Amino acid sequence: MPITGGCRCGQLRYEITAEAPMAARICWCRDCQYLGAGTGTANAVFAREAVKISGERKIFTSQANSGSTMHRSFCPNCGTPVFSEAEPRPQQIIVRVGSFDDPNLGQPGAVIWTDSAPRWACFDPALPRAEGQNLPAK
Repeated sequence: MPITGGCRCGQLRYEITAEAPMAARICWCRDCQYLGAGTGTANAVFAREAVKISGERKIFTSQANSGSTMHRSFCPNCGTPVFSEAEPRPQQIIVRVGSFDDPNLGQPGAVIWTDSAPRWACFDPALPRAEGQNLPAK
């Protein structure tokens, strides 16, 4: 069964043929705090080829804390952030878990960029954490 979702107004939709995300994380980088209106964002990574997008999207391009050039997509009607794409990883697309029709399918497995989070941020103690982009090696 495909994973489906889209923006708040329904104009921008997607269908993902993968069974599950390659990874799912909560990100507290400053860019994600802007996208999440002050919170971190829950994000799921998929192979780009597994994602079919329909509808119009606007793209905002910026430099991430990681140094990557990011292309962040949102609905031009309702403003819902839906996708991010990193130039160094063109084979992947990041989907905002809040845009899933069933957000339970995007359960995060880690928290990243914790050093950018505000002091009041809450972290699930069961999840591994990374101060920056990458989780420490086990």
